[in-house]
Amino acid sequence: MLDQILSLIGNAAQTEAANRQDRIRLAAAALLVEIARVDEGADATERRRIAELLAQRFALSSTEAEVLLQEAEEEADRSSQLFAYTREIKDAFDYDERVELIELLWEVAYADDRLHHLEANLMRRITGLLHVDDRDSGEARKRVLARRS
Repeated sequence: MLDQILSLIGNAAQTEAANRQDRIRLAAAALLVEIARVDEGADATERRRIAELLAQRFALSSTEAEVLLQEAEEEADRSSQLFAYTREIKDAFDYDERVELIELLWEVAYADDRLHHLEANLMRRITGLLHVDDRDSGEARKRVLARRS
């Protein structure tokens, strides 16, 4: 009987951990969607880049990344609560992981080969909400630009 109770508790903990991971992935994907949409909407290039970045960052298949992207687009349609997304990320990611996410956001911002002033403004807001230093965000941006040249 005790083994069954412990098994149920263990299963509940595993389910909660999986749900938390799903929320973190969705929050990160929603931020990527928000940065792509802030200028004149996400074009096919930005959308494709988001799917690639999600697949790489979270070790997803292309199909899983596309499903996550669709969920993030629906989430972004329902809510533009940057604070909720960034809080989820800030609570779950260590500092280096948050810098890595900032780098992914810069990748999306530059996916169409230009940086719109609204994208730059949103990047500053997200950087602050994630408690990432401006210097580290700038370094992440430089790494993205170097890869793109």
